[in-house]
Amino acid sequence: MTLRIGCIADDFTGGTDVAAAFRRAGLRTALVFGVPDEATALPADCDAVVVALKSRSAPADEAVADSLTTQRWLWSKGAAQTYFKYCSTFDSTQRGNIGPVTDALTDAAGAAVTLHCPASPPNGRTVYQGHLFVHDRLLSDSPLRHHPLNPMSDSALVRLLSAQTRHQVALIDWATLRRGVEAVREAVAAHQKAGVRHIIADALTNEDLAVLGASTLELPVVAGAAGLAEGLGHAYPAAGAATAEPWPRAGRAAVLAGSCSARTLEQIAQFYAAGLPSLHLDVLAAATGRDVSGEALAWYDEQNPDLPVLIYASASPDELSAVQAQLGVAEAAAQVEELLGTLAAHLVERGVRRLLVAGGETSGAVTTALGVRAVLVGEEADPGVPWTYATTQHGDFALMLKSGNFGAPDLFTRALTETK
Repeated sequence: MTLRIGCIADDFTGGTDVAAAFRRAGLRTALVFGVPDEATALPADCDAVVVALKSRSAPADEAVADSLTTQRWLWSKGAAQTYFKYCSTFDSTQRGNIGPVTDALTDAAGAAVTLHCPASPPNGRTVYQGHLFVHDRLLSDSPLRHHPLNPMSDSALVRLLSAQTRHQVALIDWATLRRGVEAVREAVAAHQKAGVRHIIADALTNEDLAVLGASTLELPVVAGAAGLAEGLGHAYPAAGAATAEPWPRAGRAAVLAGSCSARTLEQIAQFYAAGLPSLHLDVLAAATGRDVSGEALAWYDEQNPDLPVLIYASASPDELSAVQAQLGVAEAAAQVEELLGTLAAHLVERGVRRLLVAGGETSGAVTTALGVRAVLVGEEADPGVPWTYATTQHGDFALMLKSGNFGAPDLFTRALTETK
């Protein structure tokens, strides 16, 4: 094992996003799903290991406990630095979980200060004067303010994080960042001397994130989105060459979508417009006890095996609100996860060997249902959306876990019709 960095991601698609970032930086990267234990096996000679948890929307004490267990496991594998990966939209509530988890990881590492940056410029996320932007809009003015679980109505990161921690929060602004690595290190030291625990850093470009990565190489704990992770990865010495992934040469292809983000809805629309088989799941009917998954499988069995298929529970904001009004937010989400997890297991039994999953919670349900614990990270279809590979009882298997807002509008059709 040549492990250089251990990463804890707060959801499954965030895990694939940050794993792809480390791979782009030249690190051979493994991705582990769920809290690891002594029996969790890894591919050989990994430079980075990402552990994807389902902690973003969990109770804060549960998120902290799972993160600390994971940190200890990563230390046992040789990781000297911990990266806590959260969403580039800083998804959280007034009580957490970004603040509580980062505090716990920092305390456990015996560190006094940590640096945060959720910027991801290729995906339009930037930070300026401590405010998070989505393309040319403040986060609070973007469509992401309608997140179904954690609506983000504030863009001021210092204020957001200050509400989640008893420690001081401060900013390193873009003017300081542009002066280079030494200026950032001096600013970190000055903040630490003043008693600051959490430092928010501006970043507008990948070059800014490279400066931050080089500046934070010696910090025991660093936190942010995939952009800063890539900058940190580039700051490490050259890693080993990536090996060929076990791309499945036979088997069917499918998409399972649970995300209700605007981009996922676009991708669904493009798949349908391409004339490919698509089926929408009735979540309300499933909640009444109707065998919606059985009906979906019967539909799947009738489709042309040479074509990829799409089965989705995604809905427009109005449709989602109507379902949540009848079932409640938590029950609606649970129904979607149960449906799509069950379908994933049956589809793989039926010969699906390339599976694209849209949505963080959906991805968690699918990997759990499939019993997939660790994968090797491969090439990206779009920024932050890599294929991953595992060998299962059914043979080689390719899995793509897509964050709801990631990927080009044609991702579904392109990723599943291309051949290696």
